Amino acid sequence: MTPTDDAAVAALRFAGPPDRVDPPDRVDPPDPATARCARLVALDFDGTLAPLVDVPSAATMTPAARAAVDRLAALAARPVPPSGDVLRLALVSGRNLTDLAARSAAPAGTWLVGSHGAETGRVTSHGVDAADLHLSPEQDATLAALRAGMADAAAGRRGAWVQDKPSAAVLHTRLSPAPDAEAAVAAADAVASRLGLHAMHGKDVVEVAVVPTSKGIAVERLREETEEDTGLRTLLLYAGDDTTDEAAFAVLRPGDLGVKVGPGPTLAAHRVADADALAALLRTLADRLEH
Repeated sequence: MTPTDDAAVAALRFAGPPDRVDPPDRVDPPDPATARCARLVALDFDGTLAPLVDVPSAATMTPAARAAVDRLAALAARPVPPSGDVLRLALVSGRNLTDLAARSAAPAGTWLVGSHGAETGRVTSHGVDAADLHLSPEQDATLAALRAGMADAAAGRRGAWVQDKPSAAVLHTRLSPAPDAEAAVAAADAVASRLGLHAMHGKDVVEVAVVPTSKGIAVERLREETEEDTGLRTLLLYAGDDTTDEAAFAVLRPGDLGVKVGPGPTLAAHRVADADALAALLRTLADRLEH
């Protein structure tokens, strides 16, 4: 069985209805926690739905991924079926929330998690309803020092540049020759160490935030909010391609589905080759949920 087939079978199991074995003469309704469930589909964006590109502002979903995301969003928007099961769709990204919303053009109803969990919101017909992000005076001061230090780390290194986020600074080295990239990354790590912050390493990026967070924390919060809203236990499908997505794979529970997109070591139980292969898996999931 190929990795794609393996993941498709797992998607069918993820989408399948829980067992319901009730005596014919039972009067009391079954426990909602076991008889029904919510399904949360959380997807990374860059490298997962959209191929990695040299210029982040040029990233876009493949046509197949676009169609799959729109279809899942339509299923999530349906009235609750007689089974009582619920579907929610979320995009979880290192991009800031505004950038994620613009590049993904996510359908209304989609939950958005930006900056690795520091920013959250929900797409509505009128835009993004975002939760406010508040930094303490100490965090504001640390962020200013971080941005200055990261700018110094990139200075004089070919192709290196720094992106500012509401609670973080990100060093990009995708366009840098290896010696310049290595020097810039070492300097960025030194800045993080000096300020007592954690440096998250991804594909040609180093992100340092003044708000402790991770994609693992983010998806756990999404699950908790889904269970609080619905009163149902939640099965989670998470797909991602980068080292920062491993934090999300690490918090998956029995019955959940983790899908690694592309090569590299991973905690995920399943792997697909690229965005189009993931789209095929999502179509399988949508087919099963639809019926």
